[in-house]
Amino acid sequence: MRQTDREICAVICRSDGIRAKDIAKELRLERSTVNRILYASPLMKELCFQDRDFRWHGIVRQARPHIGLQEFAAYYDSVGNFLRLSEAEWMERMAEGCGNIGRSLNDTRGLLHSFRDCREQIRALFADLRDMAGEACLGWEIAFELRLKRSRRVRIFADVLIVTEDRVFSLEFKMKKSADPEEVLQAAKYCPYLEILFGPDYEVIPVLVLTAAREHYAFAPIGETDAVLPVCSGDMLFNVFDEYIGFLN
Repeated sequence: MRQTDREICAVICRSDGIRAKDIAKELRLERSTVNRILYASPLMKELCFQDRDFRWHGIVRQARPHIGLQEFAAYYDSVGNFLRLSEAEWMERMAEGCGNIGRSLNDTRGLLHSFRDCREQIRALFADLRDMAGEACLGWEIAFELRLKRSRRVRIFADVLIVTEDRVFSLEFKMKKSADPEEVLQAAKYCPYLEILFGPDYEVIPVLVLTAAREHYAFAPIGETDAVLPVCSGDMLFNVFDEYIGFLN
């Protein structure tokens, strides 16, 4: 997506409904340019929509709370509300949410166990974060099993998203002790779309979490590029947040 397209998308998704003329005014663009992008850009049409009053909206609002995100996740809420749920209550919410987003609950490959394992890892993470960052982290947002499939152009799959004031941690969980290069690529695959979805005010950080490993924290190259992403065991996940937020500085 071009920079102008991103800027238009961000203006739309930060608003509660905005007309093309007001987009043009805010970005100091010709209205004809805005209209051309709104109606011709494939990604724009898939990430935004127009109502009967000719106001444009984003499918997910680019401000906290991220209204619309719950439509594409099995579970979405504040971290504080998540932590207050028992395992049974959370699993019930997950089952209902998976049904709403069309996520199969076929347990032949241990899916439900992986959900419970993931929940325990996140609860342990926030036990550490609350010790270091205080109660403020309870206001962060959390989404499990994000499945946004608008078309062949826009597909975002994420095990867990943790949304702070200015960062989105996209966590890919694997019940393994080591990572394959393909799994590193998978963890990073949807970052460009998440950057568009959340907008320029958020940094998207992909993380690969190996729940069967212990005391592991490293950076792995992403394919043939110079980019890297953190790969860690569940007990070292706090260190990823400290790396980017700096609690221990």
